[in-house]
Formats: sequence, structure tokens, C-alpha cells
Amino acid sequence: MPGSAKALTVGTVAALVLVTAYTVTMGSSALLWFVWVVLGLVTVGAVVARRN
Repeated sequence: MPGSAKALTVGTVAALVLVTAYTVTMGSSALLWFVWVVLGLVTVGAVVARRN
């Protein structure tokens, strides 16, 4: 996996950890989960684009 796709993947996983921690401590936030899903889709798209 190229450097930029790897960095995006690491950032996405870190964002998942942060959103989960926020949900546990402060309660669920639909907006945060929506943003994380969009970030995850962008990450998947970048990884797939780099492999082709």
C-alpha cells in the first residue's frame, strides 16, 4: 500500500477510536458517525484506486 493510502488508513482507524471513545463518554452523535462513514468510504476508494 502506498504511503498516502496507508496514512489515510491510519487516520481512519484513529478517527474510529476517537468517535467510539466520544460515544462511550458523551453519548452517540449521528453527525460524527456519518463523517466517519464518509471518511471510511474515501479510504476504501483510495486503497482500491491505488491497487489498480
